[in-house]
Amino acid sequence: MALSKLSFGIKNKAARTQRSTKQPFCGVYLLFFSPYPFMSQKILVIRLSSIGDIVLTSPVVRCLKKQLPHAQLHFLCKPAFAGIVAPNPYINKVQLWQSNLLATAQLLKKENYTHIIDLHHNQRTLLLRWLLGVHATAFNKLNLQKWLAVNLKYFTLPKVHIVDRYMETVHFLGIKNDDLGLDFFILPDDVVNITQRFPMIGSQPYVAFAIGAAHATKRLPAHKIVTICELLNRQVILLGGKEDAHTGSQIAHKLPHKVINACGQLRLGQSASVIEQAHKVITPDTGLMHIAAAFNKPIMSLWGNTLPEFGMYPYLPALGGNAFGVAEVKNLPCRPCSKIGYAHCPQKHFRCMELIDENKVADWVNG
Repeated sequence: MALSKLSFGIKNKAARTQRSTKQPFCGVYLLFFSPYPFMSQKILVIRLSSIGDIVLTSPVVRCLKKQLPHAQLHFLCKPAFAGIVAPNPYINKVQLWQSNLLATAQLLKKENYTHIIDLHHNQRTLLLRWLLGVHATAFNKLNLQKWLAVNLKYFTLPKVHIVDRYMETVHFLGIKNDDLGLDFFILPDDVVNITQRFPMIGSQPYVAFAIGAAHATKRLPAHKIVTICELLNRQVILLGGKEDAHTGSQIAHKLPHKVINACGQLRLGQSASVIEQAHKVITPDTGLMHIAAAFNKPIMSLWGNTLPEFGMYPYLPALGGNAFGVAEVKNLPCRPCSKIGYAHCPQKHFRCMELIDENKVADWVNG
């Protein structure tokens, strides 16, 4: 996808009015403890993909730039995701992954970074760090603990959100979590006028329902979505990609006076704008869930083959532990079957989603 076709956003000022402006002072720490105390800091943050994972890195980016205001901060990602980070005012330069590892290393070598913060941490980024020969830290992916949970149903995962594990990578610079949550920036051209775009909604509060996900085992079946929408006391806008448009159309056809299908009709930034203006959000474990968290929306999260215990539940530190709901089927012997997801249920029954209580979901949203 060409960068010129990507339109994402600048979060409006109102979304930041409750945020504190106090920042920890890091100068003394850097002077005595930084590996490069007398050099200008030039930092590369790496997260190659995807939407939700990149949004989850935003606290690291913000804290780095606010607490090291004179540092140059670059962000490396794949070209398809550059539009998510390009509008971020805390990033000085977006670097794009090239056609191969060596080409990427050659491009980045010229920058003379003082530090690399690897928030992707796979074989490619490990080799890239080695080729660049720069002081680097990487977050703990907890692969062993996740393998034990998926394959042996033996749970040793710490009760730590992935954002907090990301933040551990910058502690050596004296950076502290400001607990202001996630950021997502909506460009002015992507701000949706709900009344004009969706006349059926008008000025009434509505529910944004994300029905898509990269993996089928994270998606709620269409008949369950229909039932939930029937139980809701507000109108609903369905959100998803072009691949979800047919499913969304079928759902809206069954509830024409209550549901609007916007799947495949909006850019990501426009979907974010719809979420920002929603009364509440229903979403599976996907990128739109984290975008909703960036706007501090009340979220009902739906969990199929994955678990909140993997540490990627809605990150809402400013709102406390009751800011989001969880709909999941506990004590299934086959769950979790993957730390990511599948195109089809490996057991062919899909109980992790089919047994979700629609009334529980609707009651939380209606409350």
